[in-house]
Amino acid sequence: MIKNLRRVAFAAALLLAPLVTPTPAHAHHRPAETYTLPMAASVHLLPLAAEVRDGYQRTSFKHWNAGQNPTDGCNTRAEVLLAEAVERPQVLPGCKLSGGRWWSYYDARWLTAASALDVDHMVPLAEAWDSGASQWSAERREAYANDLAVTPSLVAVSAASNRSKADQDPAEWLPPAVEVTCRYTAEWIATKLRWGLTADAAEIASLTQHAEACPGTTVTYEPAP
Repeated sequence: MIKNLRRVAFAAALLLAPLVTPTPAHAHHRPAETYTLPMAASVHLLPLAAEVRDGYQRTSFKHWNAGQNPTDGCNTRAEVLLAEAVERPQVLPGCKLSGGRWWSYYDARWLTAASALDVDHMVPLAEAWDSGASQWSAERREAYANDLAVTPSLVAVSAASNRSKADQDPAEWLPPAVEVTCRYTAEWIATKLRWGLTADAAEIASLTQHAEACPGTTVTYEPAP
């Protein structure tokens, strides 16, 4: 019965999901389809499964790698910081960043030093492992950990807020800036859908509650290659 209801919800969600004009993730990739649908419908697309932490090691996800431009000396972390800078820092030899200004949306703080920021995996590496990444190849886990193709996957935020979050899902942690709850949960769902990750029962329940509280919020995701 539950499976049938989820199939119906899945079909309904696809009917509700207008296709956005496809855009390439990287210049050398084929264009990928992008889907946008109401948050409530998007929650129904998440496969329900228990989380399994067995065998997890952070080193199972190679990061940070050389980023989108391996010849510029900037790794993925630095490329995120450069992309999200409100005031661009000076790039010194070795891709050391000097100056600049960033907005940490998790806790509504301005930061003026690259060292004060962490680049957060929207869905933490441990959570991804628990939700299906344990079955991936090392290459796919590296692609996940360095996903620069879409903005929600990696986000520059204050080190304090990122470390407060740790590996917790939205049933356990939300950004202290309550006004961004709808955005945060939408980006969490988008990342899980992009990478085909599962969600456990507590997570589904929490996301469902947030979807009800955010009726005007949509989720946009592009399935990973």
